[in-house]
Amino acid sequence: MATIDHIIVKVNDLEASVAFYTQIMGFKLEGKDGPFTLIQVGRDFQLLLHPHQTDGFEHYAFAMTRAEFDDVLGRIKAAGISHGPSFNTVGSNTGIGHERGAQGMAPTLYFSDPNNHLLEIRTYEA
Repeated sequence: MATIDHIIVKVNDLEASVAFYTQIMGFKLEGKDGPFTLIQVGRDFQLLLHPHQTDGFEHYAFAMTRAEFDDVLGRIKAAGISHGPSFNTVGSNTGIGHERGAQGMAPTLYFSDPNNHLLEIRTYEA
């Protein structure tokens, strides 16, 4: 079975993007590799941030433990980041949704990163 090892994410503001993915999402900064800034998402997955003009509008969904989900939700609220229960309700700040993903139905939250990429977090844990 194949899995995704890494993806390249175009960013407009590298410093703001690193801060967002480490401080809000809770991922780990691993350093630089050529033109890329490496962000470790999990044991087997990295984001490679590339400073390259983007209009955003990419969508990335992250499955996490319930504790991680709750922690990210708390940081999003504390930072005043617009969010919503589904992709078309970002900005409503109305709470958590419940949608189908790769492992079935799960609580979800949608919001945007500093580059206007639509992010989703979900947890399959009760």
